[in-house]
Amino acid sequence: MTDNSHTQNLGKLTDELLTKARGANSGRAAHSVYSGQYLKQALLTLTAGTTMAEHDSPPEATLQVLQGSVALSSAEETWDLSAGDLMTIPPERHSVRAHEDSAFLLTIRTDVS
Repeated sequence: MTDNSHTQNLGKLTDELLTKARGANSGRAAHSVYSGQYLKQALLTLTAGTTMAEHDSPPEATLQVLQGSVALSSAEETWDLSAGDLMTIPPERHSVRAHEDSAFLLTIRTDVS
């Protein structure tokens, strides 16, 4: 017998969150998928054209696009990312904009200040 208490289906969760985002005025939805002593992960979804406004970067984090495509922009550079891309988030203020309905996994190291 397999213990599924520590597993989540990100494909199914992506579909659920994109449906929620499409119905939200903000055009986005998110769900925490893991929160431990040193690591935190959240699945975020954005509808096409939705932007997460500029915000400070955590000390150490990655963004992995699961579906769609997004642009991560800092003051000096923009990175276009599509499904399958994994990027280390630069330690500077940045924003994220969805080119199309998109989902990405944000992973943050939590034991640094």
